[in-house]
Order: sequence, then C-alpha cells, then structure tokens
Amino acid sequence: MNLKRVILAGLLAGLLLNLGEAALHAIVLADATAAAITALGRDPAGPNSGLVSLIGITFAQGLLGLWLVALLMSRSMSRGASAVIAGLVLWVLSAMYAATYVAAGFPGVLPDRVVWLPVAWDLIEYPLAIFVGALVYRTTR
Repeated sequence: MNLKRVILAGLLAGLLLNLGEAALHAIVLADATAAAITALGRDPAGPNSGLVSLIGITFAQGLLGLWLVALLMSRSMSRGASAVIAGLVLWVLSAMYAATYVAAGFPGVLPDRVVWLPVAWDLIEYPLAIFVGALVYRTTR
C-alpha cells in the first residue's frame, strides 16, 4: 500500500465529496431546508458552527474510502470494483445511517425530501468520488 498516494487520492475524493455536498445542500435543497428550519422556529441563516466539522469529516470519508480501495486492491480486486464497494460502504455508513436516524428518531421534523434526497444523491456521489480518487491511486511509489 502506498500511503502517500492513499492520502493524495483520498483528499481528492474528499474534495469531490465536499463539492457534491455543497451543491446538494446549498443549491438543490437550500429552499426546502430553509423552509423546514423556519417552520421549526429557527433562523435558517443561523450560525454554521458545525460546517467546519462536516467539511473535515467529509475529507476523512475520502481518506477512509481510498484506504479501503487500497486494501481491496491488495487482495487482487480490480480498481473499479474496489472503488464501487468502498463508495457503497461509505454510503451505508453515512447517508443511509443518518437518514434512518433522523427519520426514525425525529419523525416528521424534516420533510421527507430533505431527509431522503441526500440518500439518493449520495448513492451516486460516494462511489463516483471514490472511483475518481481510485484513478489517481497507484500502488507503486
């Protein structure tokens, strides 16, 4: 495993994940989320104190995804299959878990679109970002 390449490729995947999440939440779901937050009696333009943490965690997901790709490739799995599997693992552990938690733990607090559209979006975003990162990853130094 080439750790330097895992880190570089993982940061690239993390950047792509962050860009995808920014597009989803700042453009696609911006109005629906703002309306839901307003309906809860909160200011939708309130503090974004958790934003830095979310960005950092998303970069960590890219790094974790490429580490998993490297492990799978070291067991003779193809680059593409490794990337798709790693992306799907991240999708289950992140998007599916979060949406299920919100939907089950806080039913009706947020509209279904705000809860479940990210799950569908991330089903494409995670494997794609990890695949692009996997294209950069090389096992040789």
